[in-house]
Amino acid sequence: MTLDEAARRLAAAGLESPRAEARLLLAHALGRTRNDTLSHPPPTPTQAALFETFVIRRAAREPSAYITGHKEFWSLPFAVGPGVLVPRPETETLIEEALKLVPDRNTPLMIADLGAGSGALLIAALSEFSKATGIGFESSDQAFPWARKNTANLMPERAEIRLGDWNEAEGPFDLVFSNPPYIPSAEIEGLDPEVSRFEPRAALDGGQDGLEAYRALERLLPRIVKPGGHAVVEIGFGQGRAMELVFGGSRMEIVRITPDLAGIDRALVLENHGVRPLKSNCDSLR
Repeated sequence: MTLDEAARRLAAAGLESPRAEARLLLAHALGRTRNDTLSHPPPTPTQAALFETFVIRRAAREPSAYITGHKEFWSLPFAVGPGVLVPRPETETLIEEALKLVPDRNTPLMIADLGAGSGALLIAALSEFSKATGIGFESSDQAFPWARKNTANLMPERAEIRLGDWNEAEGPFDLVFSNPPYIPSAEIEGLDPEVSRFEPRAALDGGQDGLEAYRALERLLPRIVKPGGHAVVEIGFGQGRAMELVFGGSRMEIVRITPDLAGIDRALVLENHGVRPLKSNCDSLR
């Protein structure tokens, strides 16, 4: 299969940048960079067969990150595959907000990532805060190995990943991240096929109104975030007003809601003002 043939097949499958995607897949088959595809000798029969397999998978709308096995986030190479959410560029907004909250990169923070997935948020944050340590909580048996692998590859000394529900988090933490499921259940089938057919539904499905996870976080965060500490949480399109309702009576006060580069509200920044007494257990979360 030639590059032109691959691009035509991917275009017929509805991909927006078929030639760029074809070059990416060819580069992966060759074990080279995408720029090398312009001058590299013709692929060997083994490489050509591998390239065709990759094109078939991508034409079926499997995420390219699952095919190549990696996705860059915060300029770090994360291993990803079936069973784990692919890190998105817009999620980097949460790291940017954390850097605003704690300008001193040498602050010895204790960080948590609730629903760690690939471990992208936790590891990216630790890469910026050189004296911080952190724990990621992941309840999915399928996502957990990816987080463990990325921790071992990128942050073996300062990050820990635990298999379990985030309600098991004890803290106290200086900084908590979360990218919870926030898509209303009825809308998932209408998402791009890469998402609706391949990515884990548990990482997407926010319940009937998309807010189930935020209600749980409203109850959990005051218990695990230190007074004066912060949480930075990803939200979905049009959910800013809903956050004001969910957290309106909470000890976790909204500091700001920051848009991503597309102008969509993305990062919910919360501060624990420590007004209400700390809960000693998770009974209220059940």
